[in-house]
Amino acid sequence: MIKDAINFEITHVCKQTGARTGILHTPHGDVKTPMFMPVGTLASVKFISPEELKEMNAGVILANTYHCWLRPGEDVVANAGGLHKFMNYDGPILTDSGGFQVFSLADYRKIKEEGVHFKSHIDGSPLFLSPEKSIAIQNDLGADIIMSFDECPPYPATYEYMKDSVERTLRWAQRGKDAHKNTEKQSLFGIVQGGEFEELRHHSAKTLTQIGFPGYSIGGTSVGESKETMYKMIDYSVKYLPKEAVKYLMGVGSTDAIFEGVLRGIDMFDCVLPTRIARHGALMTSTGRINIKKAEYRTDFSPLDSECDCYTCRNYTKGYLNHLFRCNEGLGMRLMSIHNLRYLIKLTEDIRLAIEQDRFGDFKAEFFQKMNLNSVDSRGF
Repeated sequence: MIKDAINFEITHVCKQTGARTGILHTPHGDVKTPMFMPVGTLASVKFISPEELKEMNAGVILANTYHCWLRPGEDVVANAGGLHKFMNYDGPILTDSGGFQVFSLADYRKIKEEGVHFKSHIDGSPLFLSPEKSIAIQNDLGADIIMSFDECPPYPATYEYMKDSVERTLRWAQRGKDAHKNTEKQSLFGIVQGGEFEELRHHSAKTLTQIGFPGYSIGGTSVGESKETMYKMIDYSVKYLPKEAVKYLMGVGSTDAIFEGVLRGIDMFDCVLPTRIARHGALMTSTGRINIKKAEYRTDFSPLDSECDCYTCRNYTKGYLNHLFRCNEGLGMRLMSIHNLRYLIKLTEDIRLAIEQDRFGDFKAEFFQKMNLNSVDSRGF
C-alpha cells in the first residue's frame, strides 16, 4: 500500500450541528481544522513576511502553480530546495494546479483532451499545460499538498457542456494520479466539479473516490453564482465524498461562506479576499466591514478593532491607518493586510472552539445577527 504524505483525523463533532474539528498531519507540521489559508500567489503573501504569518498563527499557505511556473520557473524553485526553502516558510504549503487559469484566461485558451493550449498573460507566448505537466511542476515546487489539474467551467453552463467538462476532468484526475510519484512527501487532492447539477457532482465525487485521493476539494464555486447556488454546489459535492476525508472549498473566504461551509463539513478555506480588499482600504472587524479612507476616521485614535489581537490592532489607530491609506504608504497596506488575515484566522479559531463546546449553531446565529447577515446573503464580507 502506498503511504501518503498527509493524514487527517476528526477530533470532535458538534452535538448541536454535526460540524467538526480535526487535525491535518503534514510533513511540515500539524494544522487544526477548520482553517483559513492565506494565498501567496507568487510564493509570497502580498506585503506579509513568513515571520508575520507565523505570528498570526497561519497554518497552510498557498502558492500558485501557473504563476510560479512562469516566474521564477519551477526549476529555479527546485534548485533552491523547494518552496519551503525558497520563501523561508517552514509550515505546510499547498499549490493549486493551474486549472483556475484555464478559467480566468478564457480569451486565450483551447481545451483539448491532451491538455490546455493558451497564452502567457505576461508576454503572450504560447503555453501548454496538461495533467502530467501540472503534476511535474508541482512536484518540483515541493508543496505538501498539490491539486489535480482540472477545468473550472464558467457559470452558468449548460448541462451538456458541464458533463463533457466533468468527464474530461475525471480522466485528467486519473492521469495526474498516475503521473504523481512523490507520494511520501506530497499529497495529491482530487477536485469535484459539476456546476449546479447534482447528478454531475455525484458522478464526479463518486468517481474521484474510486480513483482514491487522501483529500478532496470542491471546485467551480464563487465564479458568479448566487450564494444560495454555491451552497447547493457544496451540498451536492460533500454528501457523496467519504466522511473521514479532509475537504477543501477552493477560493472561498467571506465570513458567511466560511460558516455555511463548516456547517456542511468543509475543513479548509482559502481566498485572496482579505489581502485584496485591504489594499483598497476595506477592513473586516467584529462590528462589520469598514472603509478606512472615510473622513470620519481621520481623527479616530481608537484601535481598528478592540476585539482583535493582531499586530495592527495592538499598535495602531484608525486615524493612522487613514493617514497611511490617503498617502498611499506601503506600510498601510501591510498593516491592513495583517489585520484582515488575522481576522479570518481568528474567526476559524473561534469556530473550532464553538464546535468543541457543542454550540456552533448558537455561535453562527450570534455572528450572523451581529453582522446583520442571513444564510444566503450575497453581500457577506
